[in-house]
Amino acid sequence: MLDVCLLGTGGTVPLPQRWLTSCWLQCEGSAVLIDCGEGTQIALHEQRISCKHIDMIFLTHYHADHTAGLPGLLLSMAKSDRTEPVVVAGPKGIEDFLKGVMLIARYVPFEIYYKEITSREETFEAGNMSFTAFQLKHSVPCYGYEVNVRRTRRFDPEKAEALGIPRRLWGTLQKGESAEYEGRTFEPEMVLGEERKGIKMVYATDTRPCNSLKEHAKNADLLITEGMYGCKDGLEKAVANKHMTMQEAAALARDAGVRQLWLTHFSPSEHNVTEYRNEIRAIFEDTLISDDGQRTDLAFSHEEKDND
Repeated sequence: MLDVCLLGTGGTVPLPQRWLTSCWLQCEGSAVLIDCGEGTQIALHEQRISCKHIDMIFLTHYHADHTAGLPGLLLSMAKSDRTEPVVVAGPKGIEDFLKGVMLIARYVPFEIYYKEITSREETFEAGNMSFTAFQLKHSVPCYGYEVNVRRTRRFDPEKAEALGIPRRLWGTLQKGESAEYEGRTFEPEMVLGEERKGIKMVYATDTRPCNSLKEHAKNADLLITEGMYGCKDGLEKAVANKHMTMQEAAALARDAGVRQLWLTHFSPSEHNVTEYRNEIRAIFEDTLISDDGQRTDLAFSHEEKDND
C-alpha cells in the first residue's frame, strides 16, 4: 500500500487557503517528500505527519515555490531529535543549492547527502519504493518522478512441500532470497510464480505536455500533475511560461490510460479552480481538482489480492 498526501497545491506564491507545492509518500515505514514549497512544515503538522522520519527529499527543480520550505523543514527535523542522515535528490546544481540552504539551516545535527540527477532518466530506491526521475519540459531543468511499489510474487506452498523445504524457510524464499537446508540450496524461482502488478504513481510539475510525461504516466494508478491555468486565455499563458493547462493535463491523462488524475500547482490568478470541474471531467472523468491535504491509500489490484 502507498499512502499519498498532497500537502500543498498552490503555484508561485502561497495563499491563505493553499500552501505551495509538496507531496508526501509513505510505504512500509519509508517516507519520502517530493518538493518542499514554502509552508511545507506547517502543512505536515496540519496533516499530523511527523517530519522526523522523512528518509529522502526529491526536488523537481529549484524554483522557490518548490524549494523555499526546505531550510525550515530541516530545522524542524532537527528540533524533533532526528539523528539519521537525510538524502536530497535533484537536478544538476544541487550541491550549490544545498550550500545556500545550509546558510539558513545551520547546526543541523544529522548528515545531509545529495544525489545529483544529470541524465535524462535515473532510478533511486527508498525502502520498497522505486523512483525514476525523468526530464520534463520547463523553463529550467526539471524532473518528474515515477514511483513504483513492487509486489511480492505469489508463493506456492505445494511446490515448497514437494521439495521438502521446511516452513521456516518459506518467508525467506518469498522475499526473493536463497535459502539453504541440509546441504541443499533452494532458489526463489523454485516456489514463486510470475511477477504481479504493483502500484504506480507519477508526480510531474512544472511542465508543458511532453512525450516523456505521457510515457511514464502510461497506465498509472495515480497521476499528480499541474493544471496551472483553466481560464480561456490559459493556453497562451501556459505556452509562454512553460506550464500546462487543466485541459491539457486531462487530455494527457486520458491518452495515457491512467486510473485517476489529481490536478495541482494552480496559478494564484485562478481564484476559483473548481469552476472548471465539469469541463475537465468531460475530457477525463476521473479527475480531482485537488485541495491541500488531499490523501489516499493506493492498494494492490483487488483481483489479485490474496492472504500474503
